[in-house]
Amino acid sequence: MQPRNEQPQIRVDRVGAEQVPVVVVEHFSPDPDRLIAEAETLDFSVMGEFYPGIRALVTPAYFEGLNAVLGPVMREVFGAQERIGFNRALYSLAITPPAELTLAQRIPHIDTVEEGRIAILHYLSRAPHGGTAFYRHRSTGFETIDAARHRPYLNALRADFGAEGEPLPAYIQGDTTIFEQTARYDAVFNRALIYPSNLLHCAILPDPAALARDVHKGRLTVASFLTIC
Repeated sequence: MQPRNEQPQIRVDRVGAEQVPVVVVEHFSPDPDRLIAEAETLDFSVMGEFYPGIRALVTPAYFEGLNAVLGPVMREVFGAQERIGFNRALYSLAITPPAELTLAQRIPHIDTVEEGRIAILHYLSRAPHGGTAFYRHRSTGFETIDAARHRPYLNALRADFGAEGEPLPAYIQGDTTIFEQTARYDAVFNRALIYPSNLLHCAILPDPAALARDVHKGRLTVASFLTIC
């Protein structure tokens, strides 16, 4: 159990050629074991077609004690001036076997093309379950996909699949012929990554056989999505 006197430790990295900020926060939650206990009481289910696993909505108690970190980060790193709003937050357990992954789940993705959207990925697993990596699309050079880039990116990606073939059913591990990894972060217990939602990223899952539905043994995370202006 994490000592209650652990204070958040924050650093800001600039990843890739586009130098996009990724904020790394150690000891993100003041009481991560309470969050795991809460997750144990929830009903997880498939939500949407993109996440390779099951999810459950967090309760408002999840955000207790986080404002002291999030307020300064959103203002000083991401330029929030007027408003910081939470759109949704989800406990997540990755459980999908590689053979069952859809094409969209085998490649890096973004969460949205909309401006002012920020993602937070909070690791709550003590077991070694890989981490998260960020990517550059080789043929366009794009690392972020905004509304103006979205259609050119999709067209280029379709051409890539035509020339290179679609990736085999597997979780992406590092560089491929279509994507180049620009940074990676381990899934350290109670670490959070905060980054723009339009930054290409994907989970690192080196041992899919170890994925489990148990919140104590599986790859438990919380994915939060914010809007700033």
